Amino acid sequence: MSVSLKNPEHLLRRLEWTVIRRLDGMLHGDYRTLFRGTGLDLADLREYQYHDDVRHIDWNVTARLQTPYVREFHEDREVTAWFLLDLSPSVDFGSATKKRSVSTEFITVLARLLTRQGNRVGALFYGDHVDTMIPARGGRRHVLSVLHTLLSRPEMPRSAGTDLRDFLRTAFQVLRRRSIVFIVSDFFSAPGWAEPLAHLSRRHEVVAVRLYDPLERELPDMGMLVMQDSETGEQLFVDTHDKGFRKRFASVAERRERELRNALARAGIDCLELATDGDLLDALMRFADLRKRRSRLAAGGSLPRHLEKVA
Repeated sequence: MSVSLKNPEHLLRRLEWTVIRRLDGMLHGDYRTLFRGTGLDLADLREYQYHDDVRHIDWNVTARLQTPYVREFHEDREVTAWFLLDLSPSVDFGSATKKRSVSTEFITVLARLLTRQGNRVGALFYGDHVDTMIPARGGRRHVLSVLHTLLSRPEMPRSAGTDLRDFLRTAFQVLRRRSIVFIVSDFFSAPGWAEPLAHLSRRHEVVAVRLYDPLERELPDMGMLVMQDSETGEQLFVDTHDKGFRKRFASVAERRERELRNALARAGIDCLELATDGDLLDALMRFADLRKRRSRLAAGGSLPRHLEKVA
């Protein structure tokens, strides 16, 4: 980890110049493209339209009228955001940059972007269980406090593996007030987390921030080497020169990818992909464009013709 990543003030100052300032200029203050307020005051009821958020369906009215109706709310000016941080051993892997470093930079940028607009941010840390909760507050000093807690945390020792079910269930119990929830994880976990994720998304606006390294999807031909499970420490001697082995590895990775995307789609959750060899600013701008297009569709607007195929 670089010196700037060990010092919260240096890290924040660097990202304010290299990412936050540029992102601010590109969005022109339109932060609703990245996140929305989650007002609680009912404004109106109207018939459901294609691309509406199914979480806003009023099932009582729908049952009475036999036609789907959705609730519209007055939007809060203040946004409360929570970062659910997976800090299990697998996030300390990276072929060039560690996934933990990518996670830290993302949190720094989003937390400061939010607090600069008068919003509040909080965090839950998960190693092999939820061991740290930082209450939601605003201001630059609070962002530095979150970063100090994160950067001073040692790497996790080997474990029996990650189970995101407990993490998500704890978050559901703890986070009572409707908020924006960023789940920052590589989603290497025991199965069974999809259901608690769906429960969480019914109460909150949830965004999955998926961390990954290219080597987790496809292995290059590097000859004989020792592969080690970053969670359990189990080692396996493999021959990456074997095309059949590389093909089987890619097939397993593709199946896991498909299962992850299906689980997020069923829960109605957007996914921000952050690669260890990628550019954070580019990833955030692509995500902002996606949110903007979906907001336009939900409002009944039309897309430019060259964007219709990618919406």
